[in-house]
Amino acid sequence: MSAVLTPYPAPANAQPDICSEPSCVPGIAGGAVLGAPCSNTTHFVFGTTSWGRLVFCGSPRRYEPRYFRSPPLKGIRQENTTCTGSESTVAQAPDGLLLSCVAGRWVRGDT
Repeated sequence: MSAVLTPYPAPANAQPDICSEPSCVPGIAGGAVLGAPCSNTTHFVFGTTSWGRLVFCGSPRRYEPRYFRSPPLKGIRQENTTCTGSESTVAQAPDGLLLSCVAGRWVRGDT
């Protein structure tokens, strides 16, 4: 008599194993307006304009946050992991935190 193995179903909130492009990044807001005010500069900061440009919510010194053109978005990454070869790009941590590739490491992008 042989046993039948039944695989367990994946959890409903399972994240993809690898996310290396904007299309799999959760929380990207549609309808963002380049240069318009925005509210969150730390988590889930990405948006797209009506014509498809990727933007992010940032706050230049002493000014209110607004949408800027985004550097290339590399998908979902873990903070403080290597990003050698992806300098001057951005990513999102699994919890929505904005990350920037600086000196070969993914660091908080809101500092």
